[in-house]
Amino acid sequence: MRGRNWIKALRQDEARQVRARIAELERNLTAASASPSRQQRHEAGHELRNAKFRLERLEECISAML
Repeated sequence: MRGRNWIKALRQDEARQVRARIAELERNLTAASASPSRQQRHEAGHELRNAKFRLERLEECISAML
């Protein structure tokens, strides 16, 4: 059976991946701003909000494990 530190390490790794995805989405949103397609901006913004929400929950989970 794996312990608390293993679970914490998994959550920290997942948080790193989400942070990288947020950075990518922010770049995409900036690029989409120059695009005339409103749909692209909407999708990029929606996915960015979801990723930030997920990161917030992961950080709460990690801090509760201390």
